[in-house]
Amino acid sequence: MDQPKIKLKIVQTGDPVLRRGTRELSPEEIKSDSIQQLIELMRETMRAAPGVGLAAPQVGVPLQLAVIEDRPEYMNDYSPAELAERQRKPIDFHVIINPKLSISGDSSVEFFEGCLSVPGFAALVRRGRKVRVECLNERAEPVTIEAEGWYARILQHEIDHLNGKLYLDRADMRSFTTVDNLYQGENSDVADLPRGEHE
Repeated sequence: MDQPKIKLKIVQTGDPVLRRGTRELSPEEIKSDSIQQLIELMRETMRAAPGVGLAAPQVGVPLQLAVIEDRPEYMNDYSPAELAERQRKPIDFHVIINPKLSISGDSSVEFFEGCLSVPGFAALVRRGRKVRVECLNERAEPVTIEAEGWYARILQHEIDHLNGKLYLDRADMRSFTTVDNLYQGENSDVADLPRGEHE
């Protein structure tokens, strides 16, 4: 019989750790047992939520580390047209550490976002359509990520967490709504918060 997976507690908005900012990790720290265990626990916590990304401050740890994964099953409720509009495709599990983000070009797009640290709500957020991220992976190897569409949005959302920002800081607050209201009535055809999972 499989052992039950251990999950971390996800910190909720109002906790100072979400606003404090984070520190970089050295290659030696990244390779340590404690950080490798943290990565594994964050992966299990993100999947259990379920979510497409989780930053270390969201589990109370002020480090420049986030995990990302957009699983195929998260897209089951979307039509091909909706997925194309969001430029959304599955993303394999990976880790970003000490990321440096730059927006590529001046094209931006606005969609609804939610957050595991602000559960039950969503708002429209304008983000860059394409980004470049230079970071380290879980083996302390340098990695450059070129991303667009939904993947670019996830990266921007998670890196904001590492800089003490929430999506609410960038949101059009007139669009702020409960998730339940978002999926009812006239809004249901434009809702873009991933159904059943958040960042």
